[in-house]
Amino acid sequence: MPFNPAQVYSPAEDTYLLLKAARHEVKPSDRAIEIGSGNGLIAAALAEIAESVVATDISPHAVAHAHALGIDVIRTDLCAGLSGSFTLIVFNPPYLPTQLDERIGDWLEYALDGGVSGRVVIERFAADAGRVLAPAGRILLLISALTGLAEVSRLFLSNGYSVTVVQEQRVEDETLYVLRIA
Repeated sequence: MPFNPAQVYSPAEDTYLLLKAARHEVKPSDRAIEIGSGNGLIAAALAEIAESVVATDISPHAVAHAHALGIDVIRTDLCAGLSGSFTLIVFNPPYLPTQLDERIGDWLEYALDGGVSGRVVIERFAADAGRVLAPAGRILLLISALTGLAEVSRLFLSNGYSVTVVQEQRVEDETLYVLRIA
């Protein structure tokens, strides 16, 4: 399959907000991972500071793009097939509530489609993240008010995590949040 840059999520307000939070959170001793790396901007920034960085994405186009930037990237769905543990997990999931008739049917959809609730991928991630999160590790997760701040917080709280909003930004008719989950 030839690489198609139009099938890779372009950096937008959500990317830059999560990047700001990641730069503030990352430590030189971190073994970091960016789940759903898309264009690789955040993984590349983490690599400037962290001890090690790896990225994942389900899209072959995003993987090819990140690889071209020199990022150690694995094509997989969320944390599937990963072993070891990471002290910092960064994830800008597909968080937009999406009805069946709104689906676009291409690789870019994986970056956007959060299911009817906007939380379908986040729920899958919450169920598996603990398997690869090191003790005392942290997760930075970007969501929208459209996804439901209280609902996402309850999801992680019910899995034994603490949740803190570390960044927020109003963008058009929604508010974006970066959650620190530990």
